[in-house]
Amino acid sequence: MRTRTLLILAVSCGLAILIAGGLQLLRIANQDTPHPPLIVGETAQVGDAVVTVESYEATDVAIVVTVTLSGVDDPDGLDGFTLITPGKPVSADRSTCVGFTVAPTTCELRFSALDLAGSDRQLLFQRAADQVRWRLA
Repeated sequence: MRTRTLLILAVSCGLAILIAGGLQLLRIANQDTPHPPLIVGETAQVGDAVVTVESYEATDVAIVVTVTLSGVDDPDGLDGFTLITPGKPVSADRSTCVGFTVAPTTCELRFSALDLAGSDRQLLFQRAADQVRWRLA
């Protein structure tokens, strides 16, 4: 190849990289910043549901989160709860909760604590397109 051809290819590649970088910057700049996690005791409205995390207790085998649920009748609403830990999310395995009701109901969500790494724990609740998290530990 001739020098002129190599120079044109190099400038074209540089221009393509510059355009791709600019587009990535625009994409990142337009993202919403996530809300900081709530703490135990705070209440959040997620869609049509209202959730208050009342307390958190951890043992070697289980993590128990006491919540007050209200705002909507939905027996399947508990599916939106996930315990976020380093390495893996954990779904509720046993619960004294029967689901959401319009009237406030306090109950316990239980998560297995076996084989969990690290000490950071967050409770994530997703409903429709909304989500909220509570920092537990």
